[in-house]
Amino acid sequence: MSSKSNLSEYFANDPPSFFDELTNKPKSKEIPAESIVSGTSSGTSNNMLSNTFTGFFQPPEFVETPELEEPIKVTDEVRNLWELPRENDHSKLIMPGIHLQHDLPDPISVAVTQHLGEAELANRKILGVDDVTQDERGLRNLIHAGCLRTAVNLTGRLLTVYGQGYGRAGQPAKHSPHSLQLWFTRLALLAKLGEFELLQTEAEPFGQLTAPDVFYDFYPEMYNGKSGSIACFSFRLLLAELPIYMGKPHVALDRLSELHVTSNEIKQHYIQMQNKTAEQFWQKRCERVLHSIINCGLMMKKFSMIDDIMDGTLLKRSNLSKDDQRSLYSAWGRIYLQIGDIFGAEQKFAVSRRLREMNSAPDLRDLMDKGLIAVAKNDFPEAYLIFQKALHLDSGNTLILNNMGVCLLYAGKLKDAINLYEHAINQNPQRSLNESLLVNLSTLYELESNNSKAKKFNLLRLINRYKPDLNISIEICLKLQTIN
Repeated sequence: MSSKSNLSEYFANDPPSFFDELTNKPKSKEIPAESIVSGTSSGTSNNMLSNTFTGFFQPPEFVETPELEEPIKVTDEVRNLWELPRENDHSKLIMPGIHLQHDLPDPISVAVTQHLGEAELANRKILGVDDVTQDERGLRNLIHAGCLRTAVNLTGRLLTVYGQGYGRAGQPAKHSPHSLQLWFTRLALLAKLGEFELLQTEAEPFGQLTAPDVFYDFYPEMYNGKSGSIACFSFRLLLAELPIYMGKPHVALDRLSELHVTSNEIKQHYIQMQNKTAEQFWQKRCERVLHSIINCGLMMKKFSMIDDIMDGTLLKRSNLSKDDQRSLYSAWGRIYLQIGDIFGAEQKFAVSRRLREMNSAPDLRDLMDKGLIAVAKNDFPEAYLIFQKALHLDSGNTLILNNMGVCLLYAGKLKDAINLYEHAINQNPQRSLNESLLVNLSTLYELESNNSKAKKFNLLRLINRYKPDLNISIEICLKLQTIN
């Protein structure tokens, strides 16, 4: 699978990490979907921060290519270098298989049929597996169209060709860059869709990709003596993060720490060889792992560990650009806000501002930082005005719109908050029918009236027509009960 198009755009509505903007993802990220309801004003400001800045993990790119993974050009030998298994034990080979006999169902169609009927369902126009070519190009087309469940179903067909389809788990299989790429794509899609039980079951045979048959060295005749890992680095990172999705961050932290140790050893190897390009390449990979470790630390409330990593590792790089320094200090300030240290947050934000070009106007990052400080101080009218300025710089950004709506609600302007969200959806339904905005708007409808169901049904009609998939269930998103 190779393409020069950047797939990060397909994750525009993902829960953000503190570090999205440091990893070649220029698009803005959205907040995870949680209710805005809270008992007190102070609780609300904490909730806004937790909505926007918790350790939620963004699944990696569905398809990793050298152009997407890192911008630094290196040879395959550098890219694929990894610690080889200590023993060539054939009893520990990886034997994966699809665990679904049938395709993933479409929960939006189920909800529309139950609540609105077959006539409304006729307005649902999404791509099916048979509507695209049965290859990587078809898979990319489905992902580009946002038809993620259909893309999962296509990976099932393609993996069946490799003898790794339904019922084949535990059966011997040969691995190739293409087959492992398909597995990585499938598992990343399942993570994106929140299908965590299926994700865990299908990922289990891969372990941490330490078996001998996921290395080129296991197939000397097939690959003409090529050495190194067949599996891409992002696959290893996804598997290390997997316990996060299952509520076991301590296990993920152990796995991520091991991944960082190995990555750092490889970096040190290239330092000794005085290969500067390879050193920088592996330094970037080390940082990717550290970003995940910090997000994991946030979930575990290991704030001292986070401080040590931020101050002792990430900000100590000699070649760190001013813009990257700004991003890190801004992220660090938001971490301090999450633990309730407003003074500490303001200090970090001040450093971030000083790194901005002299005499330049406040940019989106500055305004978001300033708005969040106002939220932390329960000054919701001031926070609203700041977020409004930020929206002028990034019109339609649902993260900003969500924050503005929360500010209006806790300033006692429920109707205005509803109007804000509804206007955003009417102006750009494809972008604004974001899971978090839908949850918030559904909550506002319930606060407004006991007869909120009709308005929720109108949202469901829009979802039916404009959204191929949602990352969370309709039951959570619109608070509508659906059949299983």
